[in-house]
Amino acid sequence: MRLTCERSGLFKALNAATRTVSRRNTIPILSNVRLDAEGKRLTIRATDLDIEIQMECAATVEEAGGVTVPAHTLKEIARKLADDKPVSFKTTDKGQIVVQSGRSRFELGTLPVGDFPDLQAGEMPTRFTWPVADVLRMFEQTSFAISTEETRYYLNGVYLHAPDGLERHEGLRAVATDGHRLARLALPRPDGAEGMPGVIIPRKTVAELGHLVEIDGSAQFEVAVSPTKIRFTRDDVVLTSKLIDGTFPDYARVIPTGNDKHLTVAREVLAGAVDRVSTVSSERGRAVRLDIDVGVIRLSQRNPDAGEATDEVDSSLDGAPLQIGFNGKYLGEALAVLGGEQIVFQLADPGSPTILTRTGDDALLVVLMPMRV
Repeated sequence: MRLTCERSGLFKALNAATRTVSRRNTIPILSNVRLDAEGKRLTIRATDLDIEIQMECAATVEEAGGVTVPAHTLKEIARKLADDKPVSFKTTDKGQIVVQSGRSRFELGTLPVGDFPDLQAGEMPTRFTWPVADVLRMFEQTSFAISTEETRYYLNGVYLHAPDGLERHEGLRAVATDGHRLARLALPRPDGAEGMPGVIIPRKTVAELGHLVEIDGSAQFEVAVSPTKIRFTRDDVVLTSKLIDGTFPDYARVIPTGNDKHLTVAREVLAGAVDRVSTVSSERGRAVRLDIDVGVIRLSQRNPDAGEATDEVDSSLDGAPLQIGFNGKYLGEALAVLGGEQIVFQLADPGSPTILTRTGDDALLVVLMPMRV
């Protein structure tokens, strides 16, 4: 293999691909990136057996071929090289690869391309085009509720499905829950997503999508889905991921339908009050008490070690007054994710789940379980 490419394009591709590469791999080939040179492109692939990221950069290829190289070492080399000098690669008969730029020269060990795992193999029958803006919304508005509890592995991701009977404008649902809170986002259903199997996209994959949408490029992802894998393609970037092999719980049973008390409040004002009273919270006591009355919410938090905090915000209540407690961190995160000017709380009683939505917009629905206060 022999080629030359620009340092900036090489580093950009390596920086994205190597996020999947752990520095503590017990399988040597997983510490390497795969380089394939053909035509006018250098293709870079990295995997941890659960996710594979493929990126391309422009190159002048004199001799096509493939090789695998230590991922983080190559990325650090690319990072430190001068930006105005092209980078050349050439394999040797001794099983090494020479990386050269200007007066800098490196010889790196390689491993056979045939040992590199291929997550892209296999049929993916469901295919559709998904706007990057909707992928970003999925990441931003549901990932906060993904569980980190490994024993309930089926909650360690976002459940993406296209329920039958829904109109196209809300025909794709993304749901995440950790048992204490739930986020359900309704998105337009792309053409081709009808009948898509319900899939659980792992937390790490969702986070990686959050990185990929920040890269400049086209406004669409090409998505391919099978019962075991999902692939996102955008320009020269391909992300392939295994799906969580499990059954997502019937989340609809968690969303209450009889909450008859409606509380409307300015989101930023309430978020500021929650943040202030949470100053005295501790790891063991994060419950913020809300005394909800006509025209006002009185917030309070008490910590035997740090003291007590109270605050008040104006509000509008349709229903009887009540007292309820929420985890201050969870409430603050829900308010931040919901956005908008006004938030509506749909309440029942101090022991029942509460629904939060934006005023006049229920595309994003958050359910919070209450806490004893």
